[in-house]
Parts: sequence; C-alpha cells; structure tokens
Amino acid sequence: MITIQQADLSHVHGIMSVCQKGYWATYQGLMSDEYIERVCKEFYNEARVTKEVLERSKHWGGYMVALDGEQVVGAGGGGFLNNDQAELFVLYLLPNRRNEGIGSKLLAAITKQQQSFGAIEQWVSVAKDNDKGIPFYEARGFRFQYEQATYGNEQQDNYRSCRYRRFIT
Repeated sequence: MITIQQADLSHVHGIMSVCQKGYWATYQGLMSDEYIERVCKEFYNEARVTKEVLERSKHWGGYMVALDGEQVVGAGGGGFLNNDQAELFVLYLLPNRRNEGIGSKLLAAITKQQQSFGAIEQWVSVAKDNDKGIPFYEARGFRFQYEQATYGNEQQDNYRSCRYRRFIT
C-alpha cells in the first residue's frame, strides 16, 4: 500500500535515488547526458536534499514522499511564486512505478499543502517534448501558457520548457 507523507531525514537517500532515476528516465534522449548529470549533481545530492528536507516554509514546502512500506518510490515538492501562485518544482517516481496513481497522490498532497498556504493557482514547468510529463499534467487540468528557456541552461544549452497552469480553488 502506498502512503504519502512529509519527508524526514530517513528518506534522503530514497529521494535522491527516485529523483536521479526519474530524471534520467524522463530526459534521456531529450537532453544530453552531460546536462542530465549536471542537473542531478546540482539538485539531487545528499547535502541539498538533506537541507530541503529540513527547511520547510511557504517558499519551499519540503519534500513529500510516496512510500511502499518503507521504500521511497516517489518524491515531490513545491513552493510559492508570490502570495497566491504556487509552483510544483519537482515530481518523480521510480521508473518501474509509473502508471500506478502514485504521481497523482503526490500531486494531490502537494496541492493540499499549497492550498493551505493560500494558493489559488498552481504552475509547473515541463520540458518541451516530454511525452511522460505533459500528458500527466494536462490530464490533471494544467493548461499550456507559454514556452521559455529551461532553468539550468548554460551557454551551450538551448533546451525549452513549457509553462503550465491550473486553478486550484
């Protein structure tokens, strides 16, 4: 049975594993291996994940985890762009656990947290041509708004992200 809860320090390595494996499974073929390695190293390392598990606020609500028993099989988190606009910053599952409803449960928990802080809109960035993420978010009411350069692009990168929004009142 899958349970969703706020992450604690015992989940740090599981979060790192889920996010790294999920990132590779999602973006391999869409982005260079060097880019994927750079992003995983920057965002899903032990020091950063530990800090992000411990520090929770409206700006960053901390990680939520999906647990199968004690194993982390999904992780996600978000925060706020301004007083009433929230953002889903990260949502990944172990690749072999897709299509079980786990992502929907994580998204629902993060959305509930953001609503409790006053969010009326929720935003997410999805890599252009991401055939895993785009259908997931569109099926949950997110609508395309515009395209922009992907966060984390360096001078040699030209990756694009699609910005999606939904109302959550």
